[in-house]
Amino acid sequence: MINRENDPLYIILRSKREATRFQILVEIAEHQPSVRQQEIAEILGVTPQAVSEYIRELVDDGMVASHGRGRYNVTHTGIEWVMNNAEALESYAHHVTHEVIQPVVVWTALSASDIKKGDTVGVFMKGGMLFADFGKHAATGMATLDAEKGMDVGVSNLTGIIDHSEGIVHVCKVPRIERGGSRNVSRTLLLEVIDGVDVVGAVGLEADVSLKAVGREPDMFFGAREGIIEAVFHGLECAIIIVDEEFTDFLKRLETAGVRYVIHDLVSA
Repeated sequence: MINRENDPLYIILRSKREATRFQILVEIAEHQPSVRQQEIAEILGVTPQAVSEYIRELVDDGMVASHGRGRYNVTHTGIEWVMNNAEALESYAHHVTHEVIQPVVVWTALSASDIKKGDTVGVFMKGGMLFADFGKHAATGMATLDAEKGMDVGVSNLTGIIDHSEGIVHVCKVPRIERGGSRNVSRTLLLEVIDGVDVVGAVGLEADVSLKAVGREPDMFFGAREGIIEAVFHGLECAIIIVDEEFTDFLKRLETAGVRYVIHDLVSA
């Protein structure tokens, strides 16, 4: 028998109580410190008394701190709980939209040939992008409109499996400025890691400076964590140069998303 006691996805989707706790924590985090229980009740479709009881439980569980007179804030424990569950829901949503629902809708691809509406085309992944042409591919569908080479084209009635494998992330830890920052990064090791990867992201100014010191501008800085994960889902090999204080949380995010990764420590010997 599978033990789902600590499975965030199972808990949130199948327990109305836990789903409500999750929503209340999100509402408190969004409006803290001044929290109006009446407004939360209206949003969730429950009574103010129920919201009050939930908040009391959350305070008892150490997820919310109360400061009196309707003033609350989500604690570190509460934030961690919300993040774990949100990441599980995001991963599940990605599975549903990309692997379950998309096969029955219209896919968007780049036309690798001149295509006419109604043509049977092959669909394949290249460089993280979906393409359609008249070659022999494992997946085929029907073009929904005319498209010249290089234009976007819709493909419906997709059959077969798109030849595609997820990429991998090289996670490169660099020290915070208190521990030397970019000055303590081995440029030789950094160049070895990023050589040949498709996408490079940076998290933290120390990471950004380290990349620029070896002549590489990061492809992503703001939103790099999620951007790298999305790129990996599209089959790209990626590297993320990340400051050490963000390192552990990012690894947890990769584990939740089911992404393959390799760790590299760039600290100079």
